[in-house]
Amino acid sequence: MEALIPVINKLQDVFNTVGADIIQLPQIVVVGTQSSGKSSVLESLVGRDILPRGTGIVTRRPLILQLVHIDPEDRRKTSEENESKKNGRLYRGIEGEEWGKFLHTKNKIYTDFEEIRQEIEAETERISGNNKGISDEPIHLKIFSPHVVNLTLVDLPGITKVPVGDQPRDIEIQIKEQIVKYISNPNSIILAVTAANTDMATSEALKVAREVDPDGRRTLAVVTKLDLMDAGTDAMDILMGRVIPVKLGIIGIVNRSQLDINQKKSVADAIRDEYAFLQKKYPSLANRNGTKYLARTLNRLLMHHIRDCLPELKTRINVLAAQYQSLLNSYGEPVDDKSATLLQLITKFAAEYCHTIEGTAKYIETAELCGGARICYIFHETFGRTLESVDPLGGLTTIDVLTAIRNATGPRPALFVPEVSFELLVKRQVKRLEEPSLRCVELVHEEMQRIIQHCSNYSTQELLRFPKLHDAIVEVVTSLLRKRLPVTNEMVHNLVAIELAYINTKHPDFADACGLMNNNIEEQRRNRMRDLPSAVPRDKAAAGASQSGSASEQTDGGTGNWRGMLKKGEDGTPSDRAVPQTGLPASPQKGYAVNLLDVPVPVSRKLSAREQRDCEVIERLIKSYFLIVRKNIQDSVPKAVMHFLVNHVKDCLQSELVGQLYKTALLNDLLTESEDMAQRRNEAADMLKALQKASQVIAEIRETHLW
Repeated sequence: MEALIPVINKLQDVFNTVGADIIQLPQIVVVGTQSSGKSSVLESLVGRDILPRGTGIVTRRPLILQLVHIDPEDRRKTSEENESKKNGRLYRGIEGEEWGKFLHTKNKIYTDFEEIRQEIEAETERISGNNKGISDEPIHLKIFSPHVVNLTLVDLPGITKVPVGDQPRDIEIQIKEQIVKYISNPNSIILAVTAANTDMATSEALKVAREVDPDGRRTLAVVTKLDLMDAGTDAMDILMGRVIPVKLGIIGIVNRSQLDINQKKSVADAIRDEYAFLQKKYPSLANRNGTKYLARTLNRLLMHHIRDCLPELKTRINVLAAQYQSLLNSYGEPVDDKSATLLQLITKFAAEYCHTIEGTAKYIETAELCGGARICYIFHETFGRTLESVDPLGGLTTIDVLTAIRNATGPRPALFVPEVSFELLVKRQVKRLEEPSLRCVELVHEEMQRIIQHCSNYSTQELLRFPKLHDAIVEVVTSLLRKRLPVTNEMVHNLVAIELAYINTKHPDFADACGLMNNNIEEQRRNRMRDLPSAVPRDKAAAGASQSGSASEQTDGGTGNWRGMLKKGEDGTPSDRAVPQTGLPASPQKGYAVNLLDVPVPVSRKLSAREQRDCEVIERLIKSYFLIVRKNIQDSVPKAVMHFLVNHVKDCLQSELVGQLYKTALLNDLLTESEDMAQRRNEAADMLKALQKASQVIAEIRETHLW
C-alpha cells in the first residue's frame, strides 16, 4: 500500500512534462485564509525551512509539493529521479541525506534548503511580479528525505478580502477560483486550515470546502496556533468536533512564531516543543494531535484515497490513450513523398464521391438523405409528384377551347372539329412540363454540390490537413458540374421540344383512348335519337337539328349578320345611336359607323349542344395526349440527367482532378499544411506518449499492493 503514493508522484511527473491537466490525480490541497499557518503546516510535514515566510500574502503561486520517503541507509539517487544513467550504474553524486528538485530547473539538485526557498521566491517573482500579484501557474517541487512520509500536497494562496499592492480589484474572486479549481477535483483531499484564535464558525476554509464537498467525505480540518488562544480559553470543544464536526477529523498543531523563525529555531525543536505543549494543555488528546500525527493521518488518507481512485484512473487513462491515438491518426503522418500523397488524396476523394452517389460510402449519413439516395428522391418524389400535380387542362377554360376551334376554321363555318385546334392547345399544355423538368436538373446539380462537402467532412479527413488542396478540389469539381449544367438543360429542353415537334395521334395509347371516346359519343347520339318523337323522321330530325345548331351558332357566336349590323349602324333608332357616343369613336362622315373589331365577344354564355360537344371532344383528346407525354417526360428526364450530368461527372471526375491538380509546379503549394496542424500533431503525440507511460506505471502495481 505504501507503494501507491510514489506511483501517483510518477504519474504527476509524467503529465507535468506535457503540461496538461486532463487527468485528475489524487493529491492533498491545503486551503485557508491568509496567514492562517498553511505554509507552516507544510514545513512541519517536511521538517525543514523551505517556504518563503512573512506577514501578508507570501504564497502567490500554487506549489505542488511531492514528499518522497527514502531509505536512510541508501543515499543513492535512482536513475528515474535524476533521469541520468551511465552504463547502467546508479549515480551516487549527492551529498547529504536530503535534497530537493524543481521541475522548471530540470535535473538540478538542491541540497541546501535555503537555496530551495530562494528559488521559490525567485520563480514566484518571475511570473507574478514582486508586488503581491498572484498567478495560477504552479511551481513543482520534489523533496527526498528519510524524515518524511510519502505525500503529494498543494499549497495555495491564502483567501484574502482586500487587494493590496498591485493586486487587481477582484483578487478575492481570483484566489477563490484558483482554490475551487484544485479542490473541485473529486480525487483530491481538502486540508482546511483554520487558526485556533479565530472563531471556527467563521472559517473561510471550511466554508469553501463544504461548497465542493457537502458530505465532508474528503475534508480534514487542521487547527493551527493552539498556543496563541486567549488566556482562560482552550480548543477542547473544537478538537473534539463539538463546534463543527468534520468526518475525517480535526487535528490541532502548534506553529513556530515569527520570532522562532527569526531566531532560526529548527523544525525538530518546534515539534518537540509542540509535543510538550499538547501533553501539558491537552493531555487526553495529545496522541491524536500534533504534526507527526497529522503526517501519518495524511499519509493513510492519501493511500486509501489513491486505492479507491485507482481503478477509475486506470480506465480514464486507457480511454484517453485511445482517443489521442485516434486523433493522431486523423492528423496523418508528415508528408515525405508529396507526389504520391497528392495522387492518393485525389484518387481517394474521387472514389468517395462516386461511392456516395452509388450508396457504397464508408460513412452512411443517418440524419438525412444524401448522395444517390437524394437524387433518387428528387427524380421519383419531388419531380414525379410535381408532374402529377400539373393539371392537363390547367389554364384552359371552355371559352379558350371554343375560341381556338373557331380560330382554326378561318372564315368558313366548320362541319367537323378542326385538328389544328387540338394541336395548338395540346402543345400549349405540353410546354408547361418544361419548367418542372429544368427545376429537376437544378435540384440534382445542387445535390451533387452538397456531396463535395459531405466527402470533405466525413470521408476524407486528410483533406482538412491541406486547406489549399481542399479548396482546389472543390473548385475543380464545381467547375466540372457547372460545365455540365447547360448541356443537361439543353437536353431536357430538347426532350420537351421533341414532344412538341410532332403530335403523334397514331400513338397506340392515344388511338385506344380515341376509339373509346368515339364509342362513347356514338352511344350518346343513339340515346338522343331514341328519345325523339316517333312522328318525326330520324334523318329529317337530324338534319333539322344540325340546321338549328348552325343557325344558333351564327346568332349566338357574336359575329351575327353583317347586313343586319350595318343596317343598325345607319338606320338605327336614337337609342341605338347613343352607343357609339359613349363607347365607340365618332366617324368623320355623316352619322356613326361601327368598328367591328371592337364588338366584344361574350365571355360567359350558354353553349349550344354542338359547341359543348366539340369542346368536350377537344378537352378529352388534350387530356389523353397530355398524360402520354407526361409519362414520357417523367421517364426520359431522369435518364437524361443521369447520363449527361451524374454519370458523366462520375466517369470524368478523377481524370479532371488529375489533369488540373497533378502538376509539379502545384505540389508544394497544394500540400502546405494548415499552420497549427503540425503543432497539434506534436502535442497529440506527446500526450499519447505520456498516457502510454502512465498506463505502464499503473500496470506495474500488483493487486497485493492495494491492501
